[in-house]
Amino acid sequence: MNKKEFITKIEELGIKLDNEKIEQLDLYMKLLQTENKKYNLTAIIKNEDIYLKHFYDSLTIFKIEKLSNQKICDLGTGAGFPGLVLKIVFPNLDVTLIEATNKKCEFLKLVINKLNLKKITVINTRAEIYAKNNREIFDIVTARAVAALKHLLEYAIPLLKVKGYFIPLKSNIDNETINIENYYKKLKIRQVNKIEFFLPKELSKRTLIKYEKLEKTNLIYPRNYNKIKEKDI
Repeated sequence: MNKKEFITKIEELGIKLDNEKIEQLDLYMKLLQTENKKYNLTAIIKNEDIYLKHFYDSLTIFKIEKLSNQKICDLGTGAGFPGLVLKIVFPNLDVTLIEATNKKCEFLKLVINKLNLKKITVINTRAEIYAKNNREIFDIVTARAVAALKHLLEYAIPLLKVKGYFIPLKSNIDNETINIENYYKKLKIRQVNKIEFFLPKELSKRTLIKYEKLEKTNLIYPRNYNKIKEKDI
């Protein structure tokens, strides 16, 4: 996907990019390509692949939730996907990026500084640790290609305000929803919507799910990492 195709496809999502946003995304891409030699941030480094698999893919969240000025948290953001892309395209968002790997956090801070972005915070910690100490403060929590859906639910839901939304960006989730109903019950959530589609050009499957938080989360969640991995709730 070249730049022109990217802009066209983003407009089809209902997103209008002005010149400043396009320039910021391009600078972000250049920094990603340059710093990747030092930090090994991503295997996706060609311009066409970054436009498609990082920028466009991140912005597909707009298919299921219209973004404007919400307080949003991106768990396991890596090199900034989707959270940093969302901040560039929707500058009124208040964004918190959670990333456990220090070198990736340093890269994120570099991009934020170079682009002079405001109301965006980088936190170098694990998702479940952050969720233990920052409960019910976000309107939206998201995550892309981080962990199994069940684990993401346990990390994300405590962070959300009541009536807030968790929106994971996944590929094929057929094997991740087995016996997931107990998570809905224990975490007090409901599935509002699910959208399945294919990325342009390469036609790989994507799934967006929108969960609404119905009540405050029991303080026992999230459990520690080993318990989350070993046993369902």
